[in-house]
Amino acid sequence: MMIQISPRQLQVFVQIAAAGTVRGAAEWLHLTQPAVSMALAELERHLEAPLFDRHRGRLRLNARGQELLPMARELLERLDEFGRRAGSQAETLSGQLHLGASNTVGNYRVGEWLGDFVQRHPQVGLELQVGNTDAMVTALLEHRLDLACVEGPVHHAALEVRPWREDSLVVCARPEHPLASRAGLEPADFAAERWILRERGSATRALTERALEQLPAGTTVLELGQVEAIKQAVIAGLGLACLPEVAVTDAVAAGRLVVLPTPFLDLRRRLSLILHRQHYRSALLEAFLATMPTPEG
Repeated sequence: MMIQISPRQLQVFVQIAAAGTVRGAAEWLHLTQPAVSMALAELERHLEAPLFDRHRGRLRLNARGQELLPMARELLERLDEFGRRAGSQAETLSGQLHLGASNTVGNYRVGEWLGDFVQRHPQVGLELQVGNTDAMVTALLEHRLDLACVEGPVHHAALEVRPWREDSLVVCARPEHPLASRAGLEPADFAAERWILRERGSATRALTERALEQLPAGTTVLELGQVEAIKQAVIAGLGLACLPEVAVTDAVAAGRLVVLPTPFLDLRRRLSLILHRQHYRSALLEAFLATMPTPEG
């Protein structure tokens, strides 16, 4: 006997998984919280199994929910595509893409990443979640994102990695720092320096730690979760930092930061797109991928 599951119930399931709460899903779907709760209860009754674990007002996918979420999203995406192709707007893409970006991309390269697609497909809605690389990987593995762009290397069998473009870090100091006026810097000049680092789990932190292994021992004085906070700490004279070159251009031009020449350090990295291999590649997602520029290098 066919299970009577409605598109609305699938929408509720997908949005609760994304938001983590009934309230968040209700706001997104423009429904009342009782309506969302009822739709979820009906879906779980049809399936004869719960889809979420409940804890302190939040709902987290259980093993059954994690198994069914990709199929629920694919069914909704295929239904949207069916309606579009059958209707009068067959050539016009619409719908919603859930994207993720690690901090450098989300804060400093979002225009060059998304701009072309937005101009070509203004009817499509884009929701962008910004966090460190580890957070983006987790969100993709939990099927909360369609695609993400990250700074760090990703090695997971369930994820496809597509190179996008090159990026690099630079070592920054305040203009008054003693090293800022010293010519021909060498690794030994950095002995006992104070360093400000990103939080663990970020690609910037991982690359910085690899670079610091090539220098004499120093001291970590701060760990901060945002590039802008680190910039302000360096400007205030609290220490040195390795930061994305694209993120410090304005401060360097304004004379608030200087870039220390460190040709003996390899601070290059590649920005990459990551997708879940089991995620349905809808026409909308394929159109987004088609607008991505050819990888550099």
